[in-house]
Amino acid sequence: MRIALIAHDKKKNDMINFAVAYAPILKEHTLFATGTTGYKIHEATNLMIKRFQSGPLGGDQQIGALIAENEMDLVLFFRDPLTAQPHEPDVSALMRLCDVYQIPLATNVASAELFIRSLDRGDLDWRKIIDEREPQK
Repeated sequence: MRIALIAHDKKKNDMINFAVAYAPILKEHTLFATGTTGYKIHEATNLMIKRFQSGPLGGDQQIGALIAENEMDLVLFFRDPLTAQPHEPDVSALMRLCDVYQIPLATNVASAELFIRSLDRGDLDWRKIIDEREPQK
């Protein structure tokens, strides 16, 4: 699976702790992340991560482009719902793309754990269903 890891500033520690806890599962997949989040996860876990720009500098949009090209399977985006984000339109666009292209999106630790544990058990096969459908026009 191709998994994107994104976290707002106040949620970066949550993402790092999540990545440390689930490193044995995450290491079996292809990981992508926005700049600082990816750097901090790699520093804490030594996981191999393809890093993009930071979110406010276009990293969210870079991940969105992968979603639109059918190159992403799961997005874990730990959002800070209590702090205004200067790049909120990019965040909204990324979430909209997940909905349009049927990409599971976890926005907090609880939902991310459900996805990761299901992924580890082999319960998630929605991509087979999506990949078999007729191409969108």
